[in-house]
Amino acid sequence: MVNLVVALRSSMCMIVKSAGIVPYTVEIEPGTNIHFWLPKKTGDKPAVLLIHGFAGDGVMTWALQVRSLSKRYSVYIPDLPFFGKSYTDKPDRSPEFQAECLVKAMRILGVKTFVPVGFSYGGVVAFKIAELHGDMVKALVVSGSPPVMTDSNVNRFGFSSVSDVLLPKTVKGLKFLLSLAMHKRIWLPSWPLKDYLKIYVSTNDWCFS
Repeated sequence: MVNLVVALRSSMCMIVKSAGIVPYTVEIEPGTNIHFWLPKKTGDKPAVLLIHGFAGDGVMTWALQVRSLSKRYSVYIPDLPFFGKSYTDKPDRSPEFQAECLVKAMRILGVKTFVPVGFSYGGVVAFKIAELHGDMVKALVVSGSPPVMTDSNVNRFGFSSVSDVLLPKTVKGLKFLLSLAMHKRIWLPSWPLKDYLKIYVSTNDWCFS
């Protein structure tokens, strides 16, 4: 049986490519590669860095915004370290480390200033970029995210730690995570959520093109 999420992701890749955004991998240091979707031609457009949330990747989070944004901006869509096709052999899992990885990659790509746009967990990373490298940040856009994530953020919902929320093992847990990320809750049947858990949380196994 076809996994709906895998099929959907193929469509998202086609949408992004139709906007002139192509896949590219940046080696920021030995053992650490950051996978991007980035513009074939940058021109003089201001750069935006679209940072995805937890248990996802760049193209699945931002594909539907790319066509509009690419008309006025040079759009850069990374997969955070440990997500999608990005990889590191470093043990650090902190937002600070992920922020530093993205900044190093943008510098290698020749981008001197940009606007970080963070969704959910990506907002935490965006805040860190602004905190650590304010000279590169022209503006900051964050949606559905606190400045920092601590266990106290989720204790009131009955969870003992942030990881319990961000790494759901059940459909119920995934529905709760989505409810935190969305302004308006939408009803979804269980089977596509099971497909999502299988791909993003259980295996994180993708075929990237």
